[in-house]
Amino acid sequence: MAVAVVIKPMVNLASLRSVKASEEGLKRVDRARKRMGWSKTRSKTWWLQANVSQATLRRFWKQPISLDGFISICKAVGIEDWQEIVDWSALEEDGAELESKAGEEPLLPAIVGEFPEGPVPVNSDFYIDRAPIEARCYDAILRPGALIRIKSPRHMGKTSLLYRVCDLAEKQGYRVVRLNLSKIDATVLSNLDRLLRWFCACISLELKLTTQPKDMWNLDRGSIVNCTTFIQEQVLEPIQQPFVLALDEVDWLFDALAASQGFFSMLRSWHEEAKTIEVWEKLRLVVVHSTEDYGRLDLNHSPFNVGLPVELPEFTAQQVEDLLKRYGLDWHQNWVQRLMATVGGHPYLVRLAIDELAWQKVTLTQLLQQAATDAGIYTDHLRRHLKKLQERPELAKAFRQVVMAPEPLQLDTMQAYKLYSMGLVKKIGDQVGPRCRLYQEYFQTRLAGEC
Repeated sequence: MAVAVVIKPMVNLASLRSVKASEEGLKRVDRARKRMGWSKTRSKTWWLQANVSQATLRRFWKQPISLDGFISICKAVGIEDWQEIVDWSALEEDGAELESKAGEEPLLPAIVGEFPEGPVPVNSDFYIDRAPIEARCYDAILRPGALIRIKSPRHMGKTSLLYRVCDLAEKQGYRVVRLNLSKIDATVLSNLDRLLRWFCACISLELKLTTQPKDMWNLDRGSIVNCTTFIQEQVLEPIQQPFVLALDEVDWLFDALAASQGFFSMLRSWHEEAKTIEVWEKLRLVVVHSTEDYGRLDLNHSPFNVGLPVELPEFTAQQVEDLLKRYGLDWHQNWVQRLMATVGGHPYLVRLAIDELAWQKVTLTQLLQQAATDAGIYTDHLRRHLKKLQERPELAKAFRQVVMAPEPLQLDTMQAYKLYSMGLVKKIGDQVGPRCRLYQEYFQTRLAGEC
């Protein structure tokens, strides 16, 4: 009886990036998965244990996949000697792996994700944790009198994180009110009394309270006392559970000093009250903002130098790879590096690129070649930034210095804060540089004539 012999070519395993299974190997894997009670492609337990996407598991049966994914799929069904599964005949004689039929382009995904504009929904599979930030926030919101300050440039994921903190609180049975302060009419910011009436009215509406602020507003007591009394008597005292007040985009108030200083001073006093007054322990505050330019606010009478500070970083290469897997993409590391060389780990820019690839609108090479042009996928995003800079010539001039400089430089503190809050620069010690090559290339030409 003839015995089948697997002949392995002289191959440097460290050089392998992708492999495929032989016909006999596939039969062995098929028998192993049947013993586990798993289907070929629809058993979620299999791809989760192997730490690959469902799309990767589908490709395993038909074409080359990454070596790491191949090994993990085999081990998940109890096959440790994965080398016996490989179709070695598919490899070149010199040991180079069989190239994907997609050539230099990554395979397109089998899963279509979400449009990258706006916050990532709470139930989304495409939210990427930036550990240990989420865990720290979840722990903090459970503490009496908590105050969490989430601060990062625009499009970094602040509101997505806020949604998850609020979702955790709701699952704990807490009462939660989330307000976006960018929705305030300019007339409301004309004085403190109007702002606090609006504030209490919004909370009353969200909680469906029967008593309205106007019913207990006493002009002799002053606006801050009226607002504080309303929150204590109508919100905190009637409930047994904690109350989370989440305020997004609070930087909209920074320039309205007539109203904002008293408002932020009041929030700070509430946080301090929680240390000594039991009923105020129920209050948990979350404030979210983009800029460190607080204008003329007195920070010692504000919530901006107390509580848990949280600043969201860019995605790491590993986190970008994680996001790609959730779209069903198995990219070689050099493809990830090519994308990040242009946009860094900027969450919005990364998501927009993957979304375009998911819809098969462009190839990665086309996307990167056109990225800094008006024909590229980032044109609307870049034009919005350009318009904002043109409306503020002093910032345009400062940013022109940044993108034209061969290395990071030091700017006026307020200019650096404003450019950072827009997401255009990154901090390097006490200096700043362009946040990514995309911004540098685009604005070098667009701001060339700025003086």
